[in-house]
Amino acid sequence: RYGGLETIKIGEAEQESMKLFYNDGGVVYVNLNYLHLVKKYSSKEGITPSLSTLGSNDWSNTKKKTKKKIKEAARELIVLYAKRKAAQGFAFSEDSVWQKELEASFIYEDTPDQAKVTEEVKQDMHAVSPMDRLVCGDVGFGKTEVAVRAAFKAVQDGKQVAILVPTTILAEQHYNTFIDRLSQFPVKIAALSRFQTKAHQKEIVEQLAEAKVDIVIGTHRLLSKDIKFKDLGLLIIDEEHRFGVMVKEKLKALKVNVDTLTLTATPIPRTLNLSLLGARDLSLIVTPPPNRQPIYTIVSTFDMAKVKTWILNELHRNGQVYFVHDRVQSIEKFASYLQRFMPEIKIGIAHGQMKPAQLEEIIHGFLIRKFDVLLSTKIIESGIDIPNVNTMIINRADRFGLAELHQLRGRVGRSDRQAYAYFLIPSMEGINKKALRRLQAIEEFSEIGSGFNLAMRDLEIRGAGNLLGTEQSGFINDVGFDLFVKMINEAVEELKYEEFKEVFENLPKPQERTDPTIDAYFEIGIPTAFMPDQMDRLSFYTALFGIKKTNEIEEIKDEIIDRFGDLPVLVRRLMALAMLKYFASRALFERVIIQRKIVFLILPKGAKKDYYEFRFIEMMRYILENYKDRIKFQQQKDSMKLVIENRFESPEKTIEFLLKFSKEIAGLFKNLD
Repeated sequence: RYGGLETIKIGEAEQESMKLFYNDGGVVYVNLNYLHLVKKYSSKEGITPSLSTLGSNDWSNTKKKTKKKIKEAARELIVLYAKRKAAQGFAFSEDSVWQKELEASFIYEDTPDQAKVTEEVKQDMHAVSPMDRLVCGDVGFGKTEVAVRAAFKAVQDGKQVAILVPTTILAEQHYNTFIDRLSQFPVKIAALSRFQTKAHQKEIVEQLAEAKVDIVIGTHRLLSKDIKFKDLGLLIIDEEHRFGVMVKEKLKALKVNVDTLTLTATPIPRTLNLSLLGARDLSLIVTPPPNRQPIYTIVSTFDMAKVKTWILNELHRNGQVYFVHDRVQSIEKFASYLQRFMPEIKIGIAHGQMKPAQLEEIIHGFLIRKFDVLLSTKIIESGIDIPNVNTMIINRADRFGLAELHQLRGRVGRSDRQAYAYFLIPSMEGINKKALRRLQAIEEFSEIGSGFNLAMRDLEIRGAGNLLGTEQSGFINDVGFDLFVKMINEAVEELKYEEFKEVFENLPKPQERTDPTIDAYFEIGIPTAFMPDQMDRLSFYTALFGIKKTNEIEEIKDEIIDRFGDLPVLVRRLMALAMLKYFASRALFERVIIQRKIVFLILPKGAKKDYYEFRFIEMMRYILENYKDRIKFQQQKDSMKLVIENRFESPEKTIEFLLKFSKEIAGLFKNLD
């Protein structure tokens, strides 16, 4: 548990350190060198982790167990990837005149992300190995258009396309979109779902086998035994994580030889993108369409007169309303209550305890405007996209989590119309502080894609688990989200460069790094008089000692000057040491010890054979040529160290020399970014 920052004596100097409490009252002080290794625990709302006992193996065992499981899941992903890269698929032709016509007929201008993703998908389709690309973007950000273009490309080469969606309603929506977009071209599109009669379904199944249907859109019914494609070339999967295990297993078998495009609206944490590129190709659409307006959001106490005004205002502009009441047992009663005040409006009721067919019928009725208001539980949280609905009212919004509120609010504002979201609570005094904070936060962040970090956290946690193909939320609860992401990155990297190095032989080798500690006899830190807030100091310490690129130091420096004024000597010294740590890690020093009269640079342990066979010899030659009288080599028990006499008149001059030398060695090793 975090216990704040405390100034303690380290060697000759005083330095701020982070105080951590353990279960048995044990205390550990973490010095500035290691702050970047301390991660804040975050998991799903409501999960409180248990503290470890100081000196016990509980925590290292939990980490080992989690890492092992993550590695297994990542291995499975990479095996599939390797199989796919080795498989012979179909290389689709370059864009035809028709393809260009279709893309030019899109009524909106492509956002930069959309154009980039369309290009990435085409490149995959032109390649001989089968595509497996995951396209991630919020609903309404243009994923369906990417799918339409890919499907049309496949059809022009005589291939069939299957589009798999989790619900019948979505199948219907996609069917209408595809019919609308491809109406100018000779493409036969069919939907296969419960909305069709048995006879009609049978007819579609026969036509698929004879290649009389080019594009078929359906639920998991598409994976039934009786479905035979004449020549399937592209599989498009919408929201794969919403399918059951059996469906996923069938998909795995199908995906090896067929180009596959998966669409998802669950945000994938940015930090995961790069490492997973090795195991699954990933595209992100994060820019909203240009004509999208922020959703006007209000938190209010329940007042029937207001509710009536909001609903009638929406109906007057020919729109429809979502009303969320998340209590199945009282939903009918609540509908009667609304009806009593507004007898003229038509209300449809939807909740998860209805039979699937009945539920779909209600939502379909709402889609074709049989109802003005859909009164439902939170089942509308995902998967329904009705641009005509632009008012969302949520009863007892204080009972919802932040991510749920964000997802629900995202159901409106799908067109260029101004959308409204009203969050109702019993009274300001009647709800707890936490709920009030959540509602205030969501009221404040109404911009589209406004980096809604608080809600995104929970969604990213889901996204991270789903990406690995298994629900990993248990592991996330064990080690926290940040460490979970770090472990995935490490597992994928290890597998790529060890077990699967033949598959990834064309990938550039990751550059070697150490994580050196820097011990100095002089004082460093941020004076409290200069920066009084402890959290500010902690955040800058962590940022400085965790930099990944040199320009980050300049950015941090500019921010500190901008917020707090000119830098005191101690802060300038701290920045110089952070820069030294950066270059020392690339020069592969394990530790830098700066004493008054002498400096030691500790080299890697003798077990690192590669280092002593190549890098060390290179460095030795360089030192003998350039620093013969200044730097000596000394044998330690299991490694070597460089010894430098500290003849400099100030700490600043010492750091300057060490910085220059570390930079030269990193350059010699070709280890600079």
